[in-house]
Amino acid sequence: MEEAEPGTDRTKTSSSVSVVEELFQVGFIPQDFVESEAAWFYNHLGIDDMYFATESISVITRHILSLYAAKVAAYSRDEKRLEIRLEKENPDHTIYIDTSKPGISVVDGPRFEQRIDKKYLDVSVYNKSFRVETFRSGGFLEGSGEGQQLRCYFIYPCHFGTPNPGPEERRLEVLGESTFLQKATENTKEIYQRVLGHAVGRSGPVIELFEIDGSTEKRLVVAYRQGTAIGFFSALSDLYHYYGLTSSRKYVEQFSNGITIMSLYLHPLPSDPIPRPAIEASLHQIMKEVSLLYCIPQNKFHAFFESGALNLQETIYAHCVWVFVGHFLNRLGSEYASLASFLDPSVSVHAEILSKIKRRLRNETFTAEYILEIISKYPGLIRTLYLSFANTHYVQTRGELDDFIPTLSAKRLQVERILGDAELRHLITKTAASEHDKIVLTAFCVFNTNVLKTNFYTPTKVALSFRLNPTFLPDLEYPEPLFGMFLVISSEFRGFHLRFRDIARGGIRIVKSRNPEAYSINARSLFDENYSLANTQQRKNKDIPEGGSKGVILLDVQHQDKARHAFEKYIDSIMDLLLPPTSPGIKDPIVDLYGKEEILFMGPDENTADLVDWATEHARNRGASWWKSFFTGKSPKLGGIPHDAHGMTTLSVREYVLGIYRKLHLDSTQIRKMQTGGPDGDLGSNEILLSNERYTSIIDGSGVLADPNGLDRQELVRLAKKRVMISEYDTSLLSKSGYRILVDDIDASLPTGEVVSNGMTFRNTFHLRTEAICDLFVPCGGRPAAIDLSNVRQLICEGKSVIPYIVEGANLFITQDAKLALERAGAIIFKDASANKGGVTSSSLEVLASLSFDDKEYIENMCVKQNGDIPTFYKHYVEEVQETIKRNARLEFEAIWREHQQTGLPHCEISDTLSKAITKLDEELQKTGLWNKIAFRNLILMDALPKLLLEKIGMDLILKRVPESYLRAIFGSYLASRFVYEYGSSPSQFAFYDFMSKRSNNII
Repeated sequence: MEEAEPGTDRTKTSSSVSVVEELFQVGFIPQDFVESEAAWFYNHLGIDDMYFATESISVITRHILSLYAAKVAAYSRDEKRLEIRLEKENPDHTIYIDTSKPGISVVDGPRFEQRIDKKYLDVSVYNKSFRVETFRSGGFLEGSGEGQQLRCYFIYPCHFGTPNPGPEERRLEVLGESTFLQKATENTKEIYQRVLGHAVGRSGPVIELFEIDGSTEKRLVVAYRQGTAIGFFSALSDLYHYYGLTSSRKYVEQFSNGITIMSLYLHPLPSDPIPRPAIEASLHQIMKEVSLLYCIPQNKFHAFFESGALNLQETIYAHCVWVFVGHFLNRLGSEYASLASFLDPSVSVHAEILSKIKRRLRNETFTAEYILEIISKYPGLIRTLYLSFANTHYVQTRGELDDFIPTLSAKRLQVERILGDAELRHLITKTAASEHDKIVLTAFCVFNTNVLKTNFYTPTKVALSFRLNPTFLPDLEYPEPLFGMFLVISSEFRGFHLRFRDIARGGIRIVKSRNPEAYSINARSLFDENYSLANTQQRKNKDIPEGGSKGVILLDVQHQDKARHAFEKYIDSIMDLLLPPTSPGIKDPIVDLYGKEEILFMGPDENTADLVDWATEHARNRGASWWKSFFTGKSPKLGGIPHDAHGMTTLSVREYVLGIYRKLHLDSTQIRKMQTGGPDGDLGSNEILLSNERYTSIIDGSGVLADPNGLDRQELVRLAKKRVMISEYDTSLLSKSGYRILVDDIDASLPTGEVVSNGMTFRNTFHLRTEAICDLFVPCGGRPAAIDLSNVRQLICEGKSVIPYIVEGANLFITQDAKLALERAGAIIFKDASANKGGVTSSSLEVLASLSFDDKEYIENMCVKQNGDIPTFYKHYVEEVQETIKRNARLEFEAIWREHQQTGLPHCEISDTLSKAITKLDEELQKTGLWNKIAFRNLILMDALPKLLLEKIGMDLILKRVPESYLRAIFGSYLASRFVYEYGSSPSQFAFYDFMSKRSNNII
């Protein structure tokens, strides 16, 4: 135990006497050597007194005998090299003892530190955690010509007096482990209390250095949250070894609130052949790099770090670029462009060929393993490329002194010549052994050139974030240019955040993978799916001031249980690039090549709905002035307007369904309906509650529920209100032709006699079966591209679509080429970008309210009280939001229907054309002088802003509080959408004059 209290000497002395007596009785060690061997074990191995107080006499005796046997075995070999290795793993304690050369990371053998990470520390959670003590012997082992010492590890399960403390609890005596509290000195407790208090209030690691009275050793203390740094214990050893330090002892203590604290006693190597800086300089560098190690403890190039070929910064930089290259090197190239110019994408056969070629080229050109293999061949080039990156983004925060000790990075930048981009590319051309090698290495230059800002050198961080200039993306593959792009990398995940305009909003989703194969597929499609989702969001945001954005987090295949950790790291690391530094030594300034303030507006999506409140509170705790508007979808107690509780998304979808009925004079009660996304989901449950069609099938995560005679409506309503899957449907209510097939069913029989061999496959393809005939299909859930060009023909019989009406509630459920094929076959389709926009409208108006109120007013008018009382303003504001959603949906529906009647163009094409026309006109309007015409501007804002906000706050205060860029976006989007909805996407040259004249006539 660290600096154990005095009083254990008597226990240790009496223990040694008993052990010597037992050694004499065993008789294995010659009697002349018994006392010296026991004394060596007790006094020269550096083992803490706690070991002697807790281990039995027989166990200690066996360990001494084992060590003596190892000596004898070593001397019996020709090389006379002493190797000692002990392993003992019991439920109540574990002991590892091994020979170890100080300052050297072991890359073979049992690798006990890696085992401790994997078996004990990585899996520690508040109710089952482990503490570690490790000691190094004081002198070298006799007969070890290579300067070997013994390293002993002791691992114990934790026992807490208060296993379930409150979330804000910080008192050491409440949170501490029982043995730690019993044995630690007052000085140790004071240090741990200070570090623990900092760790509770911080997302990232706490790193502090302490002097030790009367010793040249330094004590490095690192605290972090359990489960957030996999492989950290062993990686820390590699870090201080790289800088010529070794440890005499190390401790890992756990606390019942989920905080881990490591304490390392470090000193220089006793005889180091390599010239090293003073220990203060090495420790300064180590403290700078601990948070880098925390982000990715075991990177893809860690072996280069263990061997000393590259430093930690260089290997993690290479790891990050490896991730970057994997997403942006599998591109299509000039051959695909040439082929695409000869084929007509409007011809289904041509489109299918292009689609297959595109998928094949992206998947097979450069695999992640192949890219890793290429990069690993050029450690020298990595060093040179890293220096170029560091020269741009490294900041000496205190000038030449930089904490009075310049970091090694700063010194290298001063003494080594930095190559420019052209020189780097020339060097790569000369050095690369093949064209593929050159392509991969040149991508490093692309990365360096396009990083606008990064938290790579921020002293404390939880993941690595890069704000990239997206102009490097090829137009052929990404025809709509992105405005902003963030890449976030951690050991548990990788993720992007993409936006198409400066002021933009969209959800953050977490993607999970069932197995390594699914992960590989998800990794390859991560960026393209993110881009498509953000692009869809851009099109559906046509009625609101924000453009489209989306964030996608892909969990690593080994960390599927780390969704919350990944989300928190993703959010915090992006905030590093949005907020100015306020805590020197914790959040230092960064190099900002973008040079403008950025605000992101986010919301919930797949697997993140329950994490939104944390993000809101975290933004407030980090001092973000925009914390109220940062996330939508938060709980009502934080001013959020839940989409599911008020049916916001469904209200828009229903307007399109009702519009079809209105135009075609259909009786909704006679419509046969199929729906993906069941009664457990937001969109699915509200679609059931708001509709009155005759459901013939519902497909959700649990399986398929079908009845050609119609499902029982009251039972569906019950499930929707309960928010449960169709697995809970009362099957006694099915007709003789009805059935339910669950995903786990094997060889289940349908009423027709058909045998379903696999329930999962049946569920995934049911919407394509011809017997699933319906009049209306409303996808309310499911994975993107569930209907694409390769399978859409299953829905077309004799040239005619078997489903006449489709309203796409789920994002990207049907690919655009498949929609076109269905429309050519006679289907009426309203796509996601038009139908599924109720949620974004609700979120936008939620953001506007948060920007318009000050903090006090916001809490009073928008936050539901702890006792459940709902502010009167909140109730009425929700109702106004609902009416706005329905009005916007009707306006767009009428515009699409009218233009289809006039031109005969497919509805899904018109939807995109309208979106582009609105977006283009919006951008043009914001550049004109119309905004400066005060009377006209205020007239438009009086129409565009919610009436309740104007009545409650007033125009003057709204203009003062809401950022001008946001108000300009409201002004432009409202004018543009109203004009296009009224005059269409291709108006006459006099139409806008006529439109503006009508508006101007209303100015008093």
